[in-house]
Amino acid sequence: MDIFKKQSVERAKIYQQNPKVESILLAGSVSRGWQDEHSDIELHIFWNDPPTDDDRLSPINKVNGKILSYHPYEDEEWSEAYVTREGVKFEISSYLTSSVEKMIEDVVSRSETDYDKQCIASSVYYGQSLFGEEKITQLKNILHTYPEKLAKEMILENLDFGNRWHNRKALLNRQDWLMLYSVICDAAKKLLGVLFGLNKMYVHHPAFKWMQNSIALMEFRPDNLYERLTEILSGKPENSVAALTDLIDETTLLVEKQFPELINSEKKKRLNYSK
Repeated sequence: MDIFKKQSVERAKIYQQNPKVESILLAGSVSRGWQDEHSDIELHIFWNDPPTDDDRLSPINKVNGKILSYHPYEDEEWSEAYVTREGVKFEISSYLTSSVEKMIEDVVSRSETDYDKQCIASSVYYGQSLFGEEKITQLKNILHTYPEKLAKEMILENLDFGNRWHNRKALLNRQDWLMLYSVICDAAKKLLGVLFGLNKMYVHHPAFKWMQNSIALMEFRPDNLYERLTEILSGKPENSVAALTDLIDETTLLVEKQFPELINSEKKKRLNYSK
């Protein structure tokens, strides 16, 4: 057992002593075996009742942790971060179990594309149960089959690259670099949003962190996608615009093969428009 997993188990034993805690989930890169020397440990604590400040601070004080951040309840989450004496950083996200159930229902049953809710869904889908396995398993079972309607909603929402992308050539000719790079990054994230939907993968991070690992899991993707995106995001802007346009075209063809009803002539015309 590596240091990350060992410390996760040890911390979970402290939190599970609180009778208000229903389950504990190891989330983030450690849960998926993606961690590196820069990684921290993400724990999701699911509570039956709202945690008090003492509920949140007591587990940190027991290990003499140094608090790095501490946030009040916001957007259905309590969050704090601390570092142990061994130098391991923990990020703790606390939720009411009922809130997690509602967010998962919104994603699975209502096909909501909201990335914050999908991140919770992804954490549960890929996460490892450290306590309260029955509840975690129940939630995992709900998420097991990625909804077809959600896939289509993700594709349609993200195939709209927006007016700024249509102005990419003008921005390039004007050498309006700051706005152009913003447009390129936004379009790249839209492209990944399409591919996550096409491959029926819950979005795990709003900025698509661990891009290389995620792309490796995709069955449907343009050839050499990671290498090409890397070049787009680090190469000359004139080449990046052309290369990203090609990737969008290739991705659109992949969508058309899987969901031909989503790509009509008007959609193609808009995708191909630029000035």
